[in-house]
Amino acid sequence: MSSLTATPIRSEATVDTLKAFADAWNRHDIEALMSFMAEDCVFHAVAGPDLLGKSFEGREAVRAGFQLAWQTFPDAAWLDGDHFVCGDRGVSESTFSGTKADGTRIEARMVDVFTFRDGKIAVKNAYRKDRPPVAKVGS
Repeated sequence: MSSLTATPIRSEATVDTLKAFADAWNRHDIEALMSFMAEDCVFHAVAGPDLLGKSFEGREAVRAGFQLAWQTFPDAAWLDGDHFVCGDRGVSESTFSGTKADGTRIEARMVDVFTFRDGKIAVKNAYRKDRPPVAKVGS
């Protein structure tokens, strides 16, 4: 066997990485979230005018995009998480639950598809079921 044999590049991200990332979302901990993100990260939100929703590119834009979720849904939670990683890709499936300022409550299954680079999240692409609000708080 040659000493010049190439070894495949492997992502350092694991299921535990995705569990910790989900926990940071539920704590609404922006500093912890950003510690998982690559320097040139991208976040494709669930809604927006473009094919991929609204895209946030670069650390400051991604930070603002993440915080927008909590501004829109102050009680946002991602529940019943199920995660897997395969090479430089990963998936988190969960139930999103949140209430808007007008009392509209959303509860729907969602998926985040991740691309990792050097153990960090390079791309977070979020998808959520388009379900009508479950009820207004106080109704």
